[in-house]
Amino acid sequence: MTLPGTPTSTSPTLDEVARVAGVSRATASRAINGGDRVSSRAQRAVDDAVRTLGYIPNRAARSLVTRRTDSVAVVVPEPDDRVFSDPFFAGTLRGVNHVLSERDLQLVLLLARPGAEESRTLRYLSARHVDGALVVSHHRSDRLAEHLASIGLPCVFGGRPWTGSERVPYVDVDNVAGGREATQFLIDRGCRRIGTIAGPSDMTAAEDRLDGWRQAMHAAGLSDDAVVHGDFTEAGGQRCATALLDLHPDLDGLVVASDLMAAGALHVLGGLGRRVPDDVAVIGYDDLGVAERTNPPLTTMRNPIVEMAERATRLLIEQIDTGSTGPAMRLIIPSQLVRRSSA
Repeated sequence: MTLPGTPTSTSPTLDEVARVAGVSRATASRAINGGDRVSSRAQRAVDDAVRTLGYIPNRAARSLVTRRTDSVAVVVPEPDDRVFSDPFFAGTLRGVNHVLSERDLQLVLLLARPGAEESRTLRYLSARHVDGALVVSHHRSDRLAEHLASIGLPCVFGGRPWTGSERVPYVDVDNVAGGREATQFLIDRGCRRIGTIAGPSDMTAAEDRLDGWRQAMHAAGLSDDAVVHGDFTEAGGQRCATALLDLHPDLDGLVVASDLMAAGALHVLGGLGRRVPDDVAVIGYDDLGVAERTNPPLTTMRNPIVEMAERATRLLIEQIDTGSTGPAMRLIIPSQLVRRSSA
């Protein structure tokens, strides 16, 4: 059985395309594979012949002419289990793939935890097996921005990298403003003993949201001592909420740096008999589907992950197409408060 699109002995050849188009084989090859020195008349003739014959270009031959692989890597320095369980990554991949499909480009997923996997990934990228890379969920220790800038591979970061941010483009949400607005919302509601479950201290998004929480607390003259750091997982949120409430049982508000951790915190509060929002008001961050399913539904800051991924991918494709070597672009997108029952 022959699968659709699989070359067979009756598949049209490049020679047939050239004959039908009335051009030389070399001209047909250049027209199909994106080479230069092809007149508009010849290009139209070859395009018509390709459509008429149903010719399928050889991608390997095309890459020799264009020096392009027609593929883009999404680099994620995280463990496999987190990548396939966190809705953040599903939203990111959906946004990236939506843009790539418009250009018939292939997505290559590279999981690059620090150590041997990161070294292998860098070797793969340095060998130009892809045309560019989009890096998400990066950490202080991975130094991916500096590595990618040094090899000159087109790249865009989803989120501000710790180091090398002046050398690479990135698209980020305004996490400082989001953390500040989330905290101010609880202050305006009347909360005065507000704790926070922050994200990992080696990630800029987590530290920026924590900075926003501190800014709002300081502006209101409130204590900012009730802080624990989690790992952006639901289980981590449960552990942190337990620890935080043991240390500060008088909390009447809780700002959590992700909806998954907030879901874990809600579970702990329910187990302790603390009513939400009457005893403790809770606000999360992301709004990627989890917040709608918690009990009670979670007030949160919307993190426009799909939009960020789409805009980062378009920025990356622009780099690849133009060979841009200009100043690194920074695009910051605002977050948005979404009110539900938990606050």
